[in-house]
Amino acid sequence: MTAIAPLGRRAAAEFVGTGALVAVVVGSGIQATTLSRDVGVQLLANSLATVFGLGTLILLLGPVSGAHFNPVVTLAAWWTARRGGEGPGPREVAAYLPAQIAGAIGGAVLADTMFAEPPVAWSTHDRWAPHLWLGEVVATAGLVLLILGLARIGRAHLAPAAVASYIGAAYWFTSSTSFANPAVTIGRAFSDTFAGIAPASVLPFVAAQLVGLAVGAGLVVLLFGGPGARARPRPAADPVPSPAVPAVPALPALPTPRIKDPLS
Repeated sequence: MTAIAPLGRRAAAEFVGTGALVAVVVGSGIQATTLSRDVGVQLLANSLATVFGLGTLILLLGPVSGAHFNPVVTLAAWWTARRGGEGPGPREVAAYLPAQIAGAIGGAVLADTMFAEPPVAWSTHDRWAPHLWLGEVVATAGLVLLILGLARIGRAHLAPAAVASYIGAAYWFTSSTSFANPAVTIGRAFSDTFAGIAPASVLPFVAAQLVGLAVGAGLVVLLFGGPGARARPRPAADPVPSPAVPAVPALPALPTPRIKDPLS
């Protein structure tokens, strides 16, 4: 798409994309628990489904709304725009955030309904511990650094694969299994299943994610400079002069020997 879509259409894309993402996360978690009792296998199935689903959704809806699907990403883009970069304005932020939260809740309800679970059931999965909050700070900071960093180095077109790969990896290397998304966190509180989070655990997770946003934005400035900064091209190395090769003097011409004919 070359023209910017109307704001209503962009907000709708954020609603649908975030809802589909949460449906993938919650639905694959429910499916995994019915197929295996091994928690490691369940997490592997959940993370793989999320990687494939997220990458596909970014690829499909990115040209419409930018495929944020995440209030942290929207706020990070808005912060960049305020400092001279490209990004959404206040109207877009005001439209995107409610759409993302509503979409996340709808996605959880949809997943529950597909698997014959109660459509709305508050999760009883407590995730209340400082090491989990630290995991959310790390996961969210890395996500912000990745997205804004790709834009700074002119590789934003790699976001579908890069962001999905990062989230898949963060499932495993963070203690919190990388929610890294306030809207998704809220939505997952509506499902008392493998991927759920107890309502009492939501607020500390969201607070940790906002801290991660600040840390990630700071890392972007530290590593890439301000929004208007551009990497300076490296100066070409001075050519190394070739050593002078002395000219080889020409050999003097030798006289042609005269051979006397013995019969003469």
